[in-house]
Amino acid sequence: MWRNIASSAISFLVVIVFLVGGVILWAQNTYKAEGPAAAPICLRIDRGASMRGVSDHLADQGAITSPIVFRMGADYAGKAGDIKAGSWLIPERATMGEITNLITRGGASTCGTEVVYRIGVTNNDVQIRELDLDAGRYVEKAAFNPADEATPDIFTEVRTQADTRFRVAIAEGTTSWQIVEALKSVDVLEGEVAELPAEGTLAPDSYEVRKGDTRASVIERMRNAQEVLVAAAWASRADGLPLKDAQEMLVLASIIEKETGVAAERRQVASVFVNRLNAGMRLQTDPTVIYGVTEGKGVLGRGLRASELRKATAWNTYVIEGLPPTPIANPGKASIEAAVDPAQTDFVFFVADGSGGHAFAETLDQHNANVAKWRRIEAERAQDVAPAK
Repeated sequence: MWRNIASSAISFLVVIVFLVGGVILWAQNTYKAEGPAAAPICLRIDRGASMRGVSDHLADQGAITSPIVFRMGADYAGKAGDIKAGSWLIPERATMGEITNLITRGGASTCGTEVVYRIGVTNNDVQIRELDLDAGRYVEKAAFNPADEATPDIFTEVRTQADTRFRVAIAEGTTSWQIVEALKSVDVLEGEVAELPAEGTLAPDSYEVRKGDTRASVIERMRNAQEVLVAAAWASRADGLPLKDAQEMLVLASIIEKETGVAAERRQVASVFVNRLNAGMRLQTDPTVIYGVTEGKGVLGRGLRASELRKATAWNTYVIEGLPPTPIANPGKASIEAAVDPAQTDFVFFVADGSGGHAFAETLDQHNANVAKWRRIEAERAQDVAPAK
């Protein structure tokens, strides 16, 4: 009898072991299996959130099939207590293991709301935008100029949220003075910039920042990024350029940046200046005259006077020979690349064509005809906007 009981008990234990083993194997496979989410999900985790609450929320959003398995897997991996507050982008079909890694590794939030401090050539503003998962991009929710407008409620709200991301976006063609002055208004940054960076040494780009970062550290990131761009461009420059070093390349790139915002014609504009340098002609470009007037401290805000075109400054290329001694702005990557790889043309003149771009010419007669055409366009536009009498 006791033998039968013992045999039955052993058989029962074997069945239990197999069942437990099967459950564990099922749980492991479920934890590693492709998830049910058919589209990306933005998961927001508040400070102090529990793994139970997060797992239930993931199940409600259709990102996981079993909150219990999710918690067991996180606990087995030793990550159950490592949840990080923020907004995390959960990719479609993400496994439970992948989701666990995303929400416990920390770092900057990967979705949700973003505040962008935009520093431009003529004006600055603050943009609040959110990730549109359907469109797969950030969309603007509000924008305002702190110098001219009251702070909107949405900015006050998102600025204090733990998962809000912050970014400083620098437009191509801004001057170092403009960048430093604008950074003073970026209220998530701290400290001062002790010395104005040399013109042209800051890379226009978008930089993610965190509350408490110093303004000096952001400037240093811009400087390092520009050094990398300049070194790479100079190393890959075309043969025969009338540029003696990378500094002259940067000067030329800054002039290209200020002369055109049309990407397709940057290399043509570069060819005009290269051809002029090779021919010993003065560059005669208005942005250099403007820089001689403002020295990069703000926008001129009016047309150039004839006296300014004639006035000798270190940068006035109507007066000086060759390139100015320094850049006249901080050029972006595309203008730097155009400076070292200009188009192969015989153009030595260009003038606005009325479409936002320029008309190029090889001879003075062609150029004069283009100028006359531009003057007619200007006159027609002035007539269209003239007030009725």
